[in-house]
Amino acid sequence: MLDQNEGVTLRDEDWYGEEIADRRFVDCHFERIDLTEAVTRGVAFTGCTFGNVSFNASRHVATAFTRCVFRRCNFFAAEFTGCKLVGSTFDQCDLRPLTVVGGDWSFVALPAADLRGVRVVDVRMREADLTGVDLTGATVTGVDLSGAQLRHAKLSRADLRGSDLTNLDPTEVERAGAIVSAEQTVVIAQALGFQIG
Repeated sequence: MLDQNEGVTLRDEDWYGEEIADRRFVDCHFERIDLTEAVTRGVAFTGCTFGNVSFNASRHVATAFTRCVFRRCNFFAAEFTGCKLVGSTFDQCDLRPLTVVGGDWSFVALPAADLRGVRVVDVRMREADLTGVDLTGATVTGVDLSGAQLRHAKLSRADLRGSDLTNLDPTEVERAGAIVSAEQTVVIAQALGFQIG
């Protein structure tokens, strides 16, 4: 692997446990790559496509996956810390359990994704497409969800404390047992048309 790859197609490669640092991939296509237990640090993937890639138990630190497409990838027990995934799309991916701490996931498309029990903390997810997402029992704390699409989302028993819920219509989501702070209840009440006195 070179420090910079552009327009390259990689297939059926074993990167199990690899440590990948300070590399750049632009408009590359990854097909059936095994990244199980791999670690990326400071890597930039721009406009790349990942098909049937195994990210199981992988760790990503300060890595960027900008405008990337993930199709039928497996993220079992993967962790993203301080990563940038702006404008990326997830299609038919296995995303549980997943841990995301910090970073920018704005404009990410995760429609109808199964995110039950995942942990997302202190992440920017502005204008993310979370239509129909299942966050049952998930931890989504300190997350900037301003402008996010949350119609038909399942938020039952989710911990939403500290997250921006100004764009949430409580009548359009499943919310039984969801945990919010006192400050957030004011926002939700206002969304329902209540005047706070």
